[in-house]
Amino acid sequence: MDEKDWNILQTLYEERNITKAAQRLYTSQPSLTYRIQQLEKEFDATIISRGQKGVEFTVQGEYLVQYSKEMLMQLQKAKEYILNLEDTIKGTLRLGVSGMFARYELPFIMKNFLYRYPNVDINLKTGWSSEINQMLHKEEVHLGIVRGDYNWQGNKVLFREEKICIASINPIDFDELPTLSRINYQTDPSLKSLIDNWWQEKYKVPPRISMEVDRIDTCKQMVLNGLGYAILPSICVKEEEPLYMAPIITSDGKPLLRKTWIIYRENTLQLAYVKAFIDFLSDYCD
Repeated sequence: MDEKDWNILQTLYEERNITKAAQRLYTSQPSLTYRIQQLEKEFDATIISRGQKGVEFTVQGEYLVQYSKEMLMQLQKAKEYILNLEDTIKGTLRLGVSGMFARYELPFIMKNFLYRYPNVDINLKTGWSSEINQMLHKEEVHLGIVRGDYNWQGNKVLFREEKICIASINPIDFDELPTLSRINYQTDPSLKSLIDNWWQEKYKVPPRISMEVDRIDTCKQMVLNGLGYAILPSICVKEEEPLYMAPIITSDGKPLLRKTWIIYRENTLQLAYVKAFIDFLSDYCD
């Protein structure tokens, strides 16, 4: 059993389908099936079974999948350590980044970072901040950029604070908000909770939701076309866009803020390219 087999088991476990796993691994379905059969002979155990819903792993198969995951992680760490022994800052930086930050801020940051460190490769995963937090807990990424407050016991650096605003094409009286059409969008639970808590403190009635959309960009376009107002973090609105952005003020007279954090483990600073990126972010936000 080697690295190729570890990747086979991991991919098949994720896809739960022989054909899709073969496509991802750039091999044929018969070749993949044959290799699984050889592994079953090697371990004298059934690893998978095929059902109507696809591939299912046996108890023995589940154990080998977990073993493969750990071995791939150890191999990756060994490669990173060996590369780190060289004087040149190079290697593959594994990043987990909030989807919204990746959309509006990350491209410019990465362009300048890679200009300074051209020998660094980037492996980027995006998603909800809660998902990025889990990636870091599982050591799937070296560093996470998350929005909102999450339970993280490692190193944590505040990167930025931004205002949460009422966005509309015309000025809005906050007292009239419960009677106006609001456009909602799918977002991270922490932002939804932040907005909901503010609303419940200020108003005795629920908002008048006229639309539910999947993306914040779609929501913004609806607002730009006068179909309602939205509650948006300022990161997603450019200065030249014709929107009125009225910052939300809490009951204690402070602006409602959304925080962006850099989170990582102390031991990852031993990798020169991880430390270089964290230092670069620190300089960027100063």
